[in-house]
Amino acid sequence: MDGESFEGIYDSSPFIAWIHNLSKNQMKYLNSKISELDLGHEMRFIMMVYDNPGISQDDLVTMSGQSKASIAKSLKKLEDKGFIKREVNPQNRRKYMLKTTHEGDKLVPKIRQISKDWEKEVGLSEDDYEMKERIKQIAINAMKLVE
Repeated sequence: MDGESFEGIYDSSPFIAWIHNLSKNQMKYLNSKISELDLGHEMRFIMMVYDNPGISQDDLVTMSGQSKASIAKSLKKLEDKGFIKREVNPQNRRKYMLKTTHEGDKLVPKIRQISKDWEKEVGLSEDDYEMKERIKQIAINAMKLVE
């Protein structure tokens, strides 16, 4: 199906449907580039852990909007593949702090480069900074709304 055959089909779709479409298609693109790793949305979680060393599983639930069970399953997969590790939180011994391993530290820049390539291919540029920041703020507002 070429791009023109989509014209008019989604004109009445809600904004969030477009965001969901972008997210799903970016994940398909990422997976096509590193399919040997058999990672899906886990790629987003490893980047969150990489960017926030010591983050907790509960923090990932809040940040991602995913269920505790979904996050736990994804973290187990990342841990089994050697990309993240759990360390006991010294302030609360019942909680774990998540950190990337050496293998995880090598993987995240690859994912980021593939993401940048995707952004370029779909037409996002540095000129879209204000739009990206506005969408990020909307996402933060949405997280706060359901806290």
